[in-house]
Amino acid sequence: MKKYLLSLLFIMAAMTASAQCPITNKAFTSGEYLTYNLYFNWKFVWVKVGTATMSTISTKYNGQPAFKSCLITRGNGRMDKYFVMRDTLTGYVNPTMSPLYFRKGAIEQDRYTVDEVWYTYNNDKCNLKMHRQKADGTHQYMSKTSDQCVYDMLNLFSRARNLNPSGWTKGHVIKVPIADGNGMTTATLKYQGKETVKGDNGVNYSCLKLEYSEYVEKKKKWKTYGTFFVTDDNKHVPVRLDITLKWGKAKAFVTTMKGVI
Repeated sequence: MKKYLLSLLFIMAAMTASAQCPITNKAFTSGEYLTYNLYFNWKFVWVKVGTATMSTISTKYNGQPAFKSCLITRGNGRMDKYFVMRDTLTGYVNPTMSPLYFRKGAIEQDRYTVDEVWYTYNNDKCNLKMHRQKADGTHQYMSKTSDQCVYDMLNLFSRARNLNPSGWTKGHVIKVPIADGNGMTTATLKYQGKETVKGDNGVNYSCLKLEYSEYVEKKKKWKTYGTFFVTDDNKHVPVRLDITLKWGKAKAFVTTMKGVI
């Protein structure tokens, strides 16, 4: 699923007032645990190829209170015959949902890469230090400063869970800068209305339908990578993801929700 499993997290209200953008968390508590089945379209048949888990706990980061989130994706033996995928993502946010640190370690076929982002804040600016360990073992570092709120693919989850979609109409678009170990890019989320979605737990959920795109600098155009469905309540739990990858189409369906209060 790579980062597009997480792109559903790019759901938020306008966040341009200050770079840190503190908010009050009302969507989740420590101990939340979500699981998903992953499917791939193989010769017109949807085949289960793995699982994903998402967990959140209260902890400390550099001695200060924080939430720690972990997302783990694992392909099964059937998928490994065609594409090995082992991704582990870790993120920390402070109690007001401002990112502090992000790391992604990814094994894809015989490649292992690492992305890291460190965040600090001063004078209503977000300062980022970014690191990438490439597949050949070399390292690159860069730093950037932004006047806007900046998020990575995992820590945006905590912010996005607290969105307020009231007043949205079909076609409403939100833009947000996203960081990883290789720099920053611009992403958009387009609201496409509401839909009832059945999870792999057999439950039907009323969901917000959202289309995710990124601006591809090399091609100077926008590319849509997926459509995501999150519960239409004040928790906004991801229920289903439809994702377009380089090697085909994939879907993820929720199987369990624990600690969703």
